[in-house]
Amino acid sequence: MPRTVNTDDFHKKHEVRDQDYAKTIPCNELSVSAPFHWLALGLHDLIRMPIISAFYGLCFTAASVAIVLLVQWQGTHLVIMPSLVVYMLIGPFLALGLYDAAWEREKGHKPSLFHSMKAIGRNSTSQWAFAVLLAVAMIFWMRIAALLHALYPSVQGAPLTDFAPFLITGSVVGAVIASIIFSISAFSIPLMMERRVDVMTAVFTSFNAVKSNIPAMIVWALVICGGILIGFATYGIGMIITMPILGYGTWHAYHETIKKKHNS
Repeated sequence: MPRTVNTDDFHKKHEVRDQDYAKTIPCNELSVSAPFHWLALGLHDLIRMPIISAFYGLCFTAASVAIVLLVQWQGTHLVIMPSLVVYMLIGPFLALGLYDAAWEREKGHKPSLFHSMKAIGRNSTSQWAFAVLLAVAMIFWMRIAALLHALYPSVQGAPLTDFAPFLITGSVVGAVIASIIFSISAFSIPLMMERRVDVMTAVFTSFNAVKSNIPAMIVWALVICGGILIGFATYGIGMIITMPILGYGTWHAYHETIKKKHNS
């Protein structure tokens, strides 16, 4: 027997706001000092969850060490960019475990390593799509870098002024691409995990949040870069500490920045 259409069905469907495709979820206004608060919360989570933090920190360390060893073994820096593409594919999934652990603590639950690992399967379609998007962006960056290489002086030992066109153009293009990648990825992964939104909603929401809070986001980007540089400068060992702190901090950044879902 056919089911009678109820007008309430349409109302209920409208209430599930996060299921709308390619929408932009509003964000809050942040202070410039907000990133330091997220960093402090991340450090607190690191202390409260040492086993989970150590596991994911070691995973990030292993990936970083593998890149360094691969460069040394090949004897060329040409393998760095392909390695970073792979890193961009696995990095978001490692971060998911950290986000889940911070989320569990936030809800008053006891975080577990097994539960955090299961977060990889939460909204996996959108998460994989986003990981591929990041990899494509890195490949595009590589191709742009190869084209800019044509600006190099053809004579060895050329004066610095001959390198100026390459250095200036490369720096500007690199800064623009890096800013775009950071803008679309700052809050995308935790948003997809918690609310199970589609990848375009996550990208649009993250970009809007960064655009609306540029000063705070510049500080947060510098903090992230600093943590990653410390990790690579210590041959990956520092990432045992820096990456969990940044991962937990990103979760707190997401929760403070993106407006909560209202159930009416």
